[in-house]
This record gives sequence, structure tokens and C-alpha cells, in this order.
Amino acid sequence: MVGERPKERADAARNRRAILDATAALLAEHGAAAVTMDRVAAVAGVGKGTIFHRFGSRAGLLLELLGDHVHALRDAVVQGPPPLGPGAPAGDRLVAFFAAFTDVVTDNAELMLAYQAMPPHEDAEELHVFWNEHVTALLREVRPDLDAQMVGMLLMAPLGGELLPQLARSGAKDRARAAMVQLVESVVRG
Repeated sequence: MVGERPKERADAARNRRAILDATAALLAEHGAAAVTMDRVAAVAGVGKGTIFHRFGSRAGLLLELLGDHVHALRDAVVQGPPPLGPGAPAGDRLVAFFAAFTDVVTDNAELMLAYQAMPPHEDAEELHVFWNEHVTALLREVRPDLDAQMVGMLLMAPLGGELLPQLARSGAKDRARAAMVQLVESVVRG
């Protein structure tokens, strides 16, 4: 999920996109239980074997879909425009990061709940380390008086749990985002 994607043939890229779009549509419309290889294949207009060949399993398919969102966020953090990317003050970057990450989680509530139900994936650890190091470095810069690593882990905890997806499901997405921003601002501003 973390490394660079290899180049792919045009037809393979189209199939990949169709499969991921079909999976996202099924998640949004019917929830994680509706994401079966048969249903995805039917909606995407491909054979079930194509999905298995490309993604290996349902878990691999869900990880790939989540990876699209995660890669975009990581790229924005590393090389995107401020305040999420480099060039903004550390406090502004922290607030922007947590707002953006909250959006990823709440915009993809069903995907996040399905992901949380899967066994841990080896690439996920590398990504978790990246996020933790990013948050810790920014916290150290803005609040050297804090235990930046521990505070960072505590701030990150809701992003990986069931609470935010459940709030999004209940219609409280905007309130959850606003509260996350308020929480991070309170830490940043002291």
C-alpha cells in the first residue's frame, strides 16, 4: 500500500479503475457485506478471475481501494501545497492533516469499517509509521513541552477506530470533522 505503483497497460488500468469504482459503489450503496467478488465482477463488467488475478482476494481489493485514498493523502503531505504540504507552519500543517485524514475516514466509512475487520496487512505498518513520524515531528516543532510521540498517538487513535466511521454513518460527519479540528487546535495552541 505504501510503495510506488508500477506502470500498467491501458486495458489493465481501465479494468483496475472499473473494479475499484464498482467496489466503492457497492460499499457506498449497500455496505461492506455487499462487496463480494461476484457482485464486484458483475458491476465492473469483468470476470471474477480478473479480480482475483489482480487483487488476490477480497481483502486485497479493499486494501487497494483504501490505498488509493491513502496514497493521495501521503502525496499531499509530502509534496502538496500548504497547509497540508510543506511550507506552512507546523501547527497549520497538523490541523490540515487531521482535517484531511478525518475526511478520508468519514468519506469512506464503509471501507474503513471493512478494513478494520480484516487481518493486519504488512504494508499497513509502514504507513502507520509514516503517519506517526509526521505527526510527532510537527508536534515537536509546535509544542516542544509535550510528549509529542504519545500525544500524536492519542490524536491518531480515533482515525483508526470505529468511532469516526460510525459518526459518519449516523450523519455526524461534519460535526466529527469540526470536533477533530477543534481538538488538534487546542493541542497546537495550548
